[in-house]
Amino acid sequence: MQQNASEPSQASLVGEEYEVEIGPVAHGGHCIARTAEGRVLFVRHALPGEKVVARVTEGEADSRFLRADAVRIVEASKDRVEAPCPFAGPGKCGGCDWQHAKPGAQRRLKGEVITEQLQRLAGLTPEEAGWDGTVVPAEGDKLPAGQVPAWRSRVQYTIDDEGRAGLRKHRSHEVEPIDHCMIAAPGVSELGIEKREWPQLASVEAIAASGSHDRQVVLTPTPGGRLPLVELDKPVSVLRVEEKDGGVHRVHGRAFVRERADGRTYRVGMGGFWQVHPQAPDTLVKAVMQGLMPRKGEMALDLYCGVGLFAGAIAERVGESGAVLGIETSKRAVEDARHNLADLPRVRIEQGKVEQVLPRTKITEADLIVLDPPRAGAGKQTVKQLAALGARRIAYVACDPAALARDLAYFAEAGYKPRTLRAFDLFPMTSHVECVAILEPVAKSV
Repeated sequence: MQQNASEPSQASLVGEEYEVEIGPVAHGGHCIARTAEGRVLFVRHALPGEKVVARVTEGEADSRFLRADAVRIVEASKDRVEAPCPFAGPGKCGGCDWQHAKPGAQRRLKGEVITEQLQRLAGLTPEEAGWDGTVVPAEGDKLPAGQVPAWRSRVQYTIDDEGRAGLRKHRSHEVEPIDHCMIAAPGVSELGIEKREWPQLASVEAIAASGSHDRQVVLTPTPGGRLPLVELDKPVSVLRVEEKDGGVHRVHGRAFVRERADGRTYRVGMGGFWQVHPQAPDTLVKAVMQGLMPRKGEMALDLYCGVGLFAGAIAERVGESGAVLGIETSKRAVEDARHNLADLPRVRIEQGKVEQVLPRTKITEADLIVLDPPRAGAGKQTVKQLAALGARRIAYVACDPAALARDLAYFAEAGYKPRTLRAFDLFPMTSHVECVAILEPVAKSV
């Protein structure tokens, strides 16, 4: 049921509605459909196999594709549930992609995305990637349909013009004010961020350490804005993002939170990176160590090492005769990593970009490599550098299956193939998924 079909070619199609059959899931939290004329729609809030009325949210008459929301379900999938969160749905909060899908269906959809990305970008079947096709939930997250795991230990609230805390709408700067985020960890919810007004602030990030009772808020004032007096329901440290340089500075309390993983305590300073799901650090360390099987006396690299999570785990296992080099761009994270691993003299942490620091180290070989690059992946040049080191095994930790697949193709060119791949649902209700691939040289099997 297309309306206003005779508009000029540059006319916006936002608001147009089409009744369509929903095809396969696509990377990014939507599904693919086609109009009667063959135009591609990327439809959110739908599920494969459904018939829906899709309302266009982005696109013009000559656009290659349109983005749309399913605003009415004509024929529902058996995997559909009523979204538990009142703020989820067309035109509302953009934080969760799959509130309308049963938990098991969410994991299947993520598995289909991984399969598609591996095939399209790396030319690999699941079998060739050493993957059984499953996406494994974190411990404690396997809940019945209609229940939501409260897992997100860091939540970035955007503040609207009236000082209300909320979350951004999908692909928008608009704010959806909320009174509770269902996926927020209890330590975040107990702060009561949503119950207060936040004048002259652009955002409030709430951090609830899962390895301690440390709580922290990071405040970003509006241009020229002043910090409000922070009075929350639980004791918190307060940090501020400076307008001039974007740096994070302590206002009061600790400048860091304390996290625990693999039997060690890690200091994470100034709102720095740490896995958001409370189970993620231990889950990923276990998967990486099982894949690498470090041996006493080996030399290992931990690239994009953050505050030293994998470097610490490997160092414990290679023993005093082994050595670990970590490389990280963030100056603050490097300071934290050096502090966190100060009891392990066999660990060295260098600051800078991997592709620049690695050649400077003059390292020509390594036994093991673990890399946990940012969402964009490592890239062809870095992969080539790593492959030249001749490691017997490489562990690649990826939060984006497309970036992983692209880099696996580069590794294949450089003589490495996947031995195993495992996928973990460490971002329930969203389209994100974490993967751990273990690679080995093509010429020799271990």
